[in-house]
Amino acid sequence: MDLVLVIVGGAVGAPLRYLTDRAVQARHDTVFPWGTFSVNVAGSFILGVLAGATMSGATGHHLQVLLGTGLCGALTTYSTFSFETLRLAESGARFFAAANVVASVVAGLGAVFVGFTLAQSL
Repeated sequence: MDLVLVIVGGAVGAPLRYLTDRAVQARHDTVFPWGTFSVNVAGSFILGVLAGATMSGATGHHLQVLLGTGLCGALTTYSTFSFETLRLAESGARFFAAANVVASVVAGLGAVFVGFTLAQSL
């Protein structure tokens, strides 16, 4: 059953990542990878809410596998983040590369914390 839940979550998360990335990036005329940044922060928030809800007993294993592993696993992307950061650095946009690393880590951790805290408070 877990495998089916991961597949279903991933089948939703992957196209959602692609479509969100393209829509967000199309609105910004910059080399900064706003699309990838957005999906990673959103996925971190979802995972934080899910972790908080799970720890408080509000949700169970199946939802954790469906949304946490499946959806968030496909929605977020460390490999694209790494590739885009390297591409920025190699192209001479070192400020944007460093900003991408710092902003992604800070915003991702912040989103997890906010989501976790929100779920724990409900």
